[in-house]
Amino acid sequence: MALMGTVKDGEEMKLKKRNEELEKALKESKQREDRMKSELQRAWERLRVAEEAEERLCSQLGELEAEAVNHARDCHARILSLMNELSQAHNLLHLHPVTN
Repeated sequence: MALMGTVKDGEEMKLKKRNEELEKALKESKQREDRMKSELQRAWERLRVAEEAEERLCSQLGELEAEAVNHARDCHARILSLMNELSQAHNLLHLHPVTN
């Protein structure tokens, strides 16, 4: 009878120890899960910030492209105007040559 009680106590101790090990593993698993959730949240926040930055850059790029097109048109118009003035001056010199 005493032997049976000792065996039963031994099994109980093993089960208790196994239960403690499982509880410890569960606690560690929950801690890992919490860390991963935090890391995922930080990654989502970085992604959101990056997407907002990308939108701002695209908008700024569009504005710069529009400014560049307008500047190119202005330069082209100025070149045409100067060419016209040069042509008129050339024609005047042919019509009224300068003599010494």
